[in-house]
Amino acid sequence: MATTTVKAYGATASTEDLKPLDIERRSVGTDDVKIDITYCGVCHSDIHTARNDWKGSTYPVVPGGHEIIGRVVEVGNGVSNYKVGDLVGVGCLVDSCQTCSSCEQDLEQFCEKGATWTYNSPDKHIEGAQTYGGYSTSVVVDEKFVLSIPENLDEAGTAPLLCAGITTWSPLSHWKVKKGDKVGVIGLGGLGHMGVKFAHALGAHVVMITTSPEKGKDAKRLGAHEVLVSKDAEDMKKHQGSFDFILNTIPVGHEMDPYLGLLKIDSTMVLVGAVEPLKPFHGGSVIGGRKRIAGSLIGGIKETQEMLDFCGEHNITSDIEIIDMQDINKAYERVTSNDVKYRFVIDMKSLK
Repeated sequence: MATTTVKAYGATASTEDLKPLDIERRSVGTDDVKIDITYCGVCHSDIHTARNDWKGSTYPVVPGGHEIIGRVVEVGNGVSNYKVGDLVGVGCLVDSCQTCSSCEQDLEQFCEKGATWTYNSPDKHIEGAQTYGGYSTSVVVDEKFVLSIPENLDEAGTAPLLCAGITTWSPLSHWKVKKGDKVGVIGLGGLGHMGVKFAHALGAHVVMITTSPEKGKDAKRLGAHEVLVSKDAEDMKKHQGSFDFILNTIPVGHEMDPYLGLLKIDSTMVLVGAVEPLKPFHGGSVIGGRKRIAGSLIGGIKETQEMLDFCGEHNITSDIEIIDMQDINKAYERVTSNDVKYRFVIDMKSLK
């Protein structure tokens, strides 16, 4: 297949900083959409992949696979949903088999034959190549994996919705969080701040659960009705057995028992952050109230579009700090030391 060379930023080894690279993008096929990238969010997964923390990176790695925003500049002959000039997005997925039971249920993220992730996946279209993410000037994607962005939303602030947004929206939607539910959001970072915004917009009574009392003011600005400091034993006791749903965004292994004690009978805590071993927890914490611990991974394309449409109706975007592409290595250091409120977004004009 014919290819085009485009500018990008990537890592050529796990120990190296990101630097300018030239990469190959496929030419536009029948069902493809070519997107001129205007903004790209920075996700912690980008850092894990660039540094090979998960031991599956193939170099060169071009991260930025989860939060791509741009304008359509070319479409294939078979494309019916998009036209040149449309504001669109690309999230974590750019392909799946489309035929397995997961794909048929619009759960492409659980494709039984293996989804094609936006970066660091084998590229089905260019033999021997892998997919490259959004730290680049343009991308070509099958129209089935392109998302329509409401024009009323801020472009840059919309980018993190495609990862941090859908990661928190999907469990709230799947477990049918509704008006009047008492919802806890543990951890106020890139994921947690979106969880607070969504739960508030769904009409829930939102409690921000944090180890840091100083985050309370910001949590309330974002839509939390109360702040529960998990280190405060008296406060934790007051909230025992009172939550309908808890969204747990803590990114590392941690003690589960204190949080399980907050759930009502028959209620659920969903993990979206800790992709690593958890500390042992007491079986009685779940047996004693027929409670559930569940997990959730992003969302399918249909659900992601539903989330974006909801954001358009409620004017919800992420709280961001815009950076130039050339500042990415500094941004990585700040992300790893929790020094961002709440997501970095790259202005891709700086690469062009």
